[in-house]
Amino acid sequence: MSERVRLGGMALANGVLVHGPTAWACAVRLPDGELKVVAQKKRLQAARVRNPFLRGPARLAEAIALLPLVKRALPEAQLPFERPRIAAAMVGSALLTQGARRSSLRPATRELAGSLLALAPAVLALRGGELAAYHGAEHVSIGSYEHGEARPKEHERCGSHLVGPMLVTSAAASLAADRAPERYRQAAKAAAVVGAVAASTEIFGWMTRHPAHPLARALARPGHELQHRLGTDEPTDAQLEVADAALEACLRRESDAHDA
Repeated sequence: MSERVRLGGMALANGVLVHGPTAWACAVRLPDGELKVVAQKKRLQAARVRNPFLRGPARLAEAIALLPLVKRALPEAQLPFERPRIAAAMVGSALLTQGARRSSLRPATRELAGSLLALAPAVLALRGGELAAYHGAEHVSIGSYEHGEARPKEHERCGSHLVGPMLVTSAAASLAADRAPERYRQAAKAAAVVGAVAASTEIFGWMTRHPAHPLARALARPGHELQHRLGTDEPTDAQLEVADAALEACLRRESDAHDA
């Protein structure tokens, strides 16, 4: 395949998941040091969705749908939110978020507080064990492949860059839903969630195409600082080996699909 494949990824507590338009591959380091790799074709392919309103939710659904497939194919994979303390943090964050959104704070402040609280479990997950280092390995491996040269542990398309757009769109969508008539408010809030995901994904896409634009840089700043200071650590050679194995396995499956 001559063209570079558009890739995404996810760090695990003991490895890296890499996925392309039609395939995914996961590599993990077992306790005895063995490197184990599994690669499969995707069942749900969000890359085929062209509708701007549906692209973002489709990509989110695809990412969620991959996790049980990965776990079934590679039981040794340790997903980020499997640890008990992270599950407890998710429950606590959900309760605090609901409390913030029902408080007497100003609407904009209320939504901002709720959105920030929702990030807490992800930040906590990244600061435990080897996850942040595998996150860095994922970025180095994918970024180096995409750019054809050695890249740092931060990546311009990391999902952390969705933080800025999501804060803006979630607040705007929630405020709009609150103004809907009482009988339509629950439906409006559900639509607001989908709309915020769709809008933030489209904004994120625009940001990656216009990285030098002042607005794109401002929106990307929170996510960049998050991945630079908290979300990634410098990977070891052994961790990079795991990420590269996942990358190579995914590219082979993508090549097979292209040649078929």
